Amino acid sequence: MKTSLFFNDPLIKYLGTWAAEFNFYSVIFRIFLVVLLASIIGCERSSKRHSAGLRTFIIVSLASAVSAMIDLCIMAKIQGGFPVISAASVVSIAMISGNSILFSSKSQIKGLTTSAGLWACGIIGLSIGAGLYTITLISFVALLCCISQLPLIESVLKDRSNHFEVHLELKNTYNLQDFVTTIRKLGLKIDDIESNPAYINSGLSVYSVSITISQRDFKKYRRHRDIIEALRSLDYIHYIEEMN
Repeated sequence: MKTSLFFNDPLIKYLGTWAAEFNFYSVIFRIFLVVLLASIIGCERSSKRHSAGLRTFIIVSLASAVSAMIDLCIMAKIQGGFPVISAASVVSIAMISGNSILFSSKSQIKGLTTSAGLWACGIIGLSIGAGLYTITLISFVALLCCISQLPLIESVLKDRSNHFEVHLELKNTYNLQDFVTTIRKLGLKIDDIESNPAYINSGLSVYSVSITISQRDFKKYRRHRDIIEALRSLDYIHYIEEMN
C-alpha cells in the first residue's frame, strides 16, 4: 500500500519518492528520525536534571509518530475519515505534560518549560509520522533553540525588570519589620509578602516577597543580584534568593 502525501515537501526530492510514500522503508526512516530528534531534546532536558528527560521525550514522540502512521493506514483503507488516534495522542500528550508541572517548597512553579517542550516534541512526532519532513526539521530547530538559547535572554530581561520576587528566610519572625524598614530605606516598594507554610516547623520565618524598583533606584541598582547581595549581608537574614 502506498499513499502519497498532500503536502509538496521540498526535502522529498533529496530523499527520494520513497520517503513521500507510506511503505516499509519510509516507516523505518520515520521511526529512526523521531527517535533521533527526540533524543536530542531529551538530552538537553536531562543535562539540566529535569523530571522529563531522555526516555520520556523519546517515548512520547515515538508514540505520536506511530499514532500518525496508524491513522494514515486507516484513512487509506476506508478512503477518508478522521485521524482519531492522532487526536487522542494530542490529548494524552497534554495530560502527560501537565503532570510534569510541580510546585516547589519555595512556592515556585517548576517544569513549565519541560511540559511545553514535551507537548511540542509530541506534535513534532506526529508531523514525522505523517511524513512532513520539512515542517518537522524547521519545527525541531526552532524548539531546540527556544529550549537551549532563550533562557540566556530571559535571565537578562528578568535581571533588568522593575519587578522581582525573592525567597526570604529570617532567623526570627520579629525580624520581618526590620526587613520591611530596610527595604523602604533602599527606596524599594514591597508589593506583597506571603508566608511559606512549607517551613512552618523549621524554626525559621520564611516568606515570598514581591518587590518593585522605581526608575530612579533602578539606575542605582543595575541588577537584582546587587540588591539581593546587599540584603544578604544583614545579620537577621538567614537566606535570600531571587525566585524564577
